[in-house]
Amino acid sequence: MLIGVDHGNKQIKTVHCNPFVSGLKQSVTRPFGQNVLRYQNTYYTLSTERIPYRKDKTEDDRFFILTLFALAGEIEARGAYSSEVQRIQLAVGLPPAHFGAQVERFTQYFGQRGMVEFEVQGKPYSIYIEDVACFPQAYAAAATMLYQLMDDTKAVILDIGGFTADYLLLKNGRADLSTCDSLENGVILLYNRIRSKASSDLDILLEETDVDAILLQGQGSSYGEEVAALVEYQTQEFVNDMLGALRERQLDLRTGRVIFVGGGACLLRRQIETSGKVAHPVFVEDVNANAKGFEYLYRCTVTGA
Repeated sequence: MLIGVDHGNKQIKTVHCNPFVSGLKQSVTRPFGQNVLRYQNTYYTLSTERIPYRKDKTEDDRFFILTLFALAGEIEARGAYSSEVQRIQLAVGLPPAHFGAQVERFTQYFGQRGMVEFEVQGKPYSIYIEDVACFPQAYAAAATMLYQLMDDTKAVILDIGGFTADYLLLKNGRADLSTCDSLENGVILLYNRIRSKASSDLDILLEETDVDAILLQGQGSSYGEEVAALVEYQTQEFVNDMLGALRERQLDLRTGRVIFVGGGACLLRRQIETSGKVAHPVFVEDVNANAKGFEYLYRCTVTGA
């Protein structure tokens, strides 16, 4: 069974499951609640408090445990559960800037586990990850839609994630991998900037979910005018800085289409559209685009399908 998993610093995504926060709580005794996973006599539950950013996700087992949650959820979503051993082909990704240095370590992190047995809500799973393939983010998100861009002389794919904004230049629908890199301009940096400013200027403690509520759900009025104005201003400045950094990389966003993907792009859509720096923005609202792209590229490059 081929399963693509997008290991975001903010969220974990697969093709069919709703994204969940990249956060875990660990316990030696069974905790109360739903989505309890047991692995090697330790219990884990998902948390709304994400794991602090780490460039290398293989430093401990936490992202592997999050992957077990993702695999179990995807297997259930496909109606493919079996009490027998399930052989998994795992397709994953890394930011373009980290790809060359980390791809071998990241694939080994998943591929050297052998037989893995765990339980979710008391339901047993036995999986064997028989193959792991890793692909660059942004390129993966664009892979399934390249045919739509064949007539475009130039287009840019921009995948705004938790810690990085990954970009890829396309020429007549073909990826120019010499212009594919990552900026450290993901939304986690925006959260930190807003929280610090709100604390110092207004003596208010904001959580990341508060920022999301103001930007994405239009709930600024419930936080007060000062808080909403601070969040909106800092976000617009953040977007302007990010788009300016792309311009410094010789990417002209005023010519050709710019395809925005990822949960960060959805969060920042209003600010991107009003920045005046992008002439033809196109937003892909499917936050699972990278996971779908990982599976698509696996079929194309590994199985030849």
